Amino acid sequence: MGAEGRGWLRRLLGRSEPGGGDDLTPDPEPPDAGCTRIRECAGEAVDRRVVRVSGTLRTVTERTVAGMPALQAELDDGTAFLDVVWLGRRAIAGVEPGRSLVAVGRIAVTQGRPVLFNPRYQLQPREEE
Repeated sequence: MGAEGRGWLRRLLGRSEPGGGDDLTPDPEPPDAGCTRIRECAGEAVDRRVVRVSGTLRTVTERTVAGMPALQAELDDGTAFLDVVWLGRRAIAGVEPGRSLVAVGRIAVTQGRPVLFNPRYQLQPREEE
């Protein structure tokens, strides 16, 4: 492979060649970087929009939705709250009241409340960890 063929993936991803002098890793972004405030997720204007939200789980309950198990959690970011629902799940390790997480998914407004169904999520470290 010629020199012009090497590093095509790095160029595609916008990364410099190793040893190029500018490969310092920037400080990681805070977990809530790029997140939408939950109060902005209510209403028809955002219905069906993909959002990234962060907050603290206030409640976590097991429910039945359309005859299947579902885990429902209330996520609060201090501005408002939304429901996060994982269909087909009775429990998820680490998803418990008081735990912080970042969730990404498509907002659905159900009975006037914003809901994320089966979002991608990242649990945040506990303060004592």
